Amino acid sequence: MSITAKPKGWGRPKLRGAKRIVVGVVGGTITLIGIALIVLPGPAFVVIPIGLSILATEFAWAKRYLRKCREMAARVKDKLKSRPAASGPSA
Repeated sequence: MSITAKPKGWGRPKLRGAKRIVVGVVGGTITLIGIALIVLPGPAFVVIPIGLSILATEFAWAKRYLRKCREMAARVKDKLKSRPAASGPSA
């Protein structure tokens, strides 16, 4: 019984492809749920970036969308900070 050595890197392309598929399915599903939550009651603005973060681990296009999402969140945050504080009801 002889043990044959497998060439270095054997099987890695299959694992890499499988990882991309799993990341695509999981991240895509979470992102689609987040998009559905825009019209349904739920935290869409939390779920969508989570889905994009998962997708960005493997896909460059998702990284670009995530960057745009972060920039938009920063603009909204700055806009909210610059608003004057609402005073209580006058009675």
